[in-house]
Amino acid sequence: MSCRVVVLLSGRGSNFRAIAEAGLPITIAAVISNRPDAAGLAYARDRGIAVCALDHRAHADRESFDRLLAEEIERHRPALVVLAGYMRILSPAFIARFEGRLLNIHPSLLPMFPGLKTHERALAEGVKVHGCTVHFVTADLDHGPIVIQAAVPVRADDTPEILGARVLQQEHRIYPEAVRWFAEGRLAIEDGRVNLRGDPASQSVLASADQKA
Repeated sequence: MSCRVVVLLSGRGSNFRAIAEAGLPITIAAVISNRPDAAGLAYARDRGIAVCALDHRAHADRESFDRLLAEEIERHRPALVVLAGYMRILSPAFIARFEGRLLNIHPSLLPMFPGLKTHERALAEGVKVHGCTVHFVTADLDHGPIVIQAAVPVRADDTPEILGARVLQQEHRIYPEAVRWFAEGRLAIEDGRVNLRGDPASQSVLASADQKA
């Protein structure tokens, strides 16, 4: 049976597109945005995917909005909820409700540079390697169990925009891979760490992610 997925996004949804076009063993049951004008919603409509816009500005607080969001998600009976550029901090109650089936991608090699402006901060710190991380979401912001990472070199003439574009290419590669592993039942969280079930060759994807930058 195909794994049912709900995608949350706030903007163009380029990672959503990468997942949708990757030929994964999933059914994207719905795409939900907290911004009615998000470009990712138009792309979803074009693909015949159900969409829903829930404007967070119409709600008094984060908790009430997240309750409504969770109810909308549950209507679609997803096995997995994917954050694809969803630019809101989720409430603890929401995270607890979807614990173990809530994935996010972050544009840094966590635990380095959680939060915003990761590319600017990486350049300011003078790091030689930067990248992106797919992780399970927990109440500890940008610190959930890591599924996969990809690294890119930081070059002397990089700007935040140039470095960010290089990282985004890797995001589009590793996020579909992480979703595939979840759909295939190959991810197990044990003692706060993610183990990938399967043959040794598949395990090497984790180690070699930084070789394709």
